Amino acid sequence: MNALHWKLVIDANDPHAQAAFWAAALGYVEEDHSALVGRLLGFGAVPAEATRTVHPGTPEERLGWHGLAGIRHPEDPVSEENGAGLGRRVLFQRVPEEKTGKNRLHLDVHAAPGTRDAEVERLEKLGAAVLRRVAEQGGEWVVMTDPEGNEFCVA
Repeated sequence: MNALHWKLVIDANDPHAQAAFWAAALGYVEEDHSALVGRLLGFGAVPAEATRTVHPGTPEERLGWHGLAGIRHPEDPVSEENGAGLGRRVLFQRVPEEKTGKNRLHLDVHAAPGTRDAEVERLEKLGAAVLRRVAEQGGEWVVMTDPEGNEFCVA
């Protein structure tokens, strides 16, 4: 059996805000789907309301999908056709409901040795919040939430 290609998909109320947070948190790159979006709009294949302006009024302003935003590892290849990453990738999809319970899946972010507290502080400045600090026989980590309340750990 061949290994499967995968991406992590996270439900979000604002996919583009989540993508911006996680790209900054992980050192990833926000995917740029503007060429595909523009091409499909030009052909009349998608309605304008399926798209949005991402980062309006900034040098990063571009067209994007209304309900989807992705981030990718900066060293992985990218599809020239649609701007999607072809390796390590996280996709954020718009959902109408708010998060209501504990995540069944979460990311563990590993800080360099001796830098966990500085990393937690950096993530707080990006919009994360500390939920609790854990010290157990197996190790220590900080449970945090992203701007939409999704839990993740910093070890």
